[in-house]
Parts: sequence; C-alpha cells; structure tokens
Amino acid sequence: MWRGVEVDGLERLSIDEGSVIRVQSVIDSARGRFSYEIVCDRDWTFRTLHLESAGDELAVDLESDGHGAWTHNGLRRDDLAECIDIDLSASPFTNSLPIRRLDLGVGDEADLVMAYVEFADLTVVPDPQRYTRLDEDLYLYESLDSEFSREITVDFDGFVVDYPGLFERL
Repeated sequence: MWRGVEVDGLERLSIDEGSVIRVQSVIDSARGRFSYEIVCDRDWTFRTLHLESAGDELAVDLESDGHGAWTHNGLRRDDLAECIDIDLSASPFTNSLPIRRLDLGVGDEADLVMAYVEFADLTVVPDPQRYTRLDEDLYLYESLDSEFSREITVDFDGFVVDYPGLFERL
C-alpha cells in the first residue's frame, strides 16, 4: 500500500508471480477511483495494462510485444516503438518495472522511453526518463524532457518505499 502525498490518496496492490507476473491495484484518490491490472513476463518486461476510471467510465488498454510493437485501445501506436515499460502517473509501482527488469549495478544508469499514462485524462505519450542506481536501495529518477528529478528509496525487491513529495509506502 502507498499513500499519495502530492495528491491525497491510497493505493492497494497485489502481485501474483506465476508463469507471468500479474499485478492488480485499486487507487482511491482526489483524482477519483481507478483500478488496473498489469501483466509482465517473468523478467518484468511489460505486456498488458487494463486501466479503468470508476467515475467517468474511461478506460485504457495497452499491449506490447516487448520489442516495440504497441497497441492502445486496439489501435497501433508507432510513437511508442522505443518504449519497453509503462509509467502510471498516479502510482509508484511502475517505477519498479525498469528497476526489476534492468537490475542496474550501483553507479550504473539507463536512459529509457516510457509509455506514460496521465491519470488526469488517461492519455498515453512517450516519455524519456533516466534511472541511476546510487546505492543498494536508492535510485535517481530523472525526467529527460523536464527539470523533474527525485531520489527514490526502494526495498530489497525493488519496490518503492519513499518517492519524496509524491508517494510513501505504508
């Protein structure tokens, strides 16, 4: 569970690791109520997202083959071809996808393009980001198209414990 700091809220998430990794979550926040399911391969490569907004009946379905072919609500999205991971604006969980998948060594960094889902209107856009592992439990997250950056504390499994100003795990 995480508490939203910037936008008041609570996320409750469960993970089932079987033949695939299946994540189910409900977010109750000042933005409204959302539920999502993410499916990843065993190596944490993103495959599908189904996201629903309870209040205004908006939904997003994203699917990736893990090699640059994406669909969004059934339509091909060539602008997401560089993306491997997704980033949900209202959840710290999706920071764990590249952290788990890449398993960077301390001092290593990776530039990535994420399929970024903005919860305000459920738009999906490519978003360049950088992750740098500063210590065993600390990553520097940087947006590469803005001035935004944060040092994110994670647990042993790579799940966010503290995302200063945005989220904290309960």
